[in-house]
Amino acid sequence: MSQQIPERIPGGAVDLSHLAAKTPAQADVQAVDVPSLVLEVTDQTFEQAAQLSAIVPIVVDLWAEWCQPCKTLGPVLEKVTREFDGRVLLVKVDVDANPGLAQAFQAQSIPTVVALVAGRPLPLFQGAIPEAQVREVFAQLVQLAEQQGVAGRLNALDAGEADGAGGVGEPAEPPINPAHAEALEALERGDYDSAAQAYEQVLAKAPADHEAHAALVQVRLLARLQGASAEEIRAAAAADPVDVAAQLRVADLDVSGGHVEDAFLRLLDLFAASSDEDRRTEIRERLLELFEVVGQADPRVAAARGRLANLLY
Repeated sequence: MSQQIPERIPGGAVDLSHLAAKTPAQADVQAVDVPSLVLEVTDQTFEQAAQLSAIVPIVVDLWAEWCQPCKTLGPVLEKVTREFDGRVLLVKVDVDANPGLAQAFQAQSIPTVVALVAGRPLPLFQGAIPEAQVREVFAQLVQLAEQQGVAGRLNALDAGEADGAGGVGEPAEPPINPAHAEALEALERGDYDSAAQAYEQVLAKAPADHEAHAALVQVRLLARLQGASAEEIRAAAAADPVDVAAQLRVADLDVSGGHVEDAFLRLLDLFAASSDEDRRTEIRERLLELFEVVGQADPRVAAARGRLANLLY
């Protein structure tokens, strides 16, 4: 992500400026007990967890339930965190349920992974990356933190535990559908076009595979966002408010970053303002696809679908 996260997180909901001002040397405790090395946090509980960044570096995983790459990356992050035996804490943020944190970290697409070292945010990477690369990123992060005096340790029941090692920890991940293996491998490489083709092949053989269908619309969205930064996408949309292609792309960007209402409102307003039937069809089809990305049961989808129906009829 070319857009850098500021040292002081804006927005009011989460302010770490007082943590950043506190140097690691001021943290007397070099080892603390925590319930787990992997914590689910909210807009309300994040700051309490963030104070531990004066002891160990914290990795922040910004994810969403509908995000297929998030499901690939999440277990890898948890596994590698436990391998580091208390030298790293992983906190997981559901961006849909916690919009304040999503905005604070300026998550333009997900998964987005950032770090906190002594209260200061540090961008790490976006998208699902291979396990070996995650392990390398963690090693570099620990080294950087130690250079800044953040070299403590967390004591937890799951410290040092790797997947399949037994003992206390997260439940085993459900087995991967073999038919999806090719698509998931492509996702790990960040090759969204190949992943989409693989899911299309799955659906050609098994049209009722709802998991593959849900993954396909998500992967297509990610593929459409490749090749340009968030700043470029937003600048193009702002420069020409009636450019349908530019508005569709920024709507994709908003959905990928958890700004679902903004995306739906943009496209519904664009649909209402357009008199060209071809353009209206293009906008309507993208809206329907984004409804599937977010999930038909989501109340935001129901509201947007209702307004679309009113505009149509």
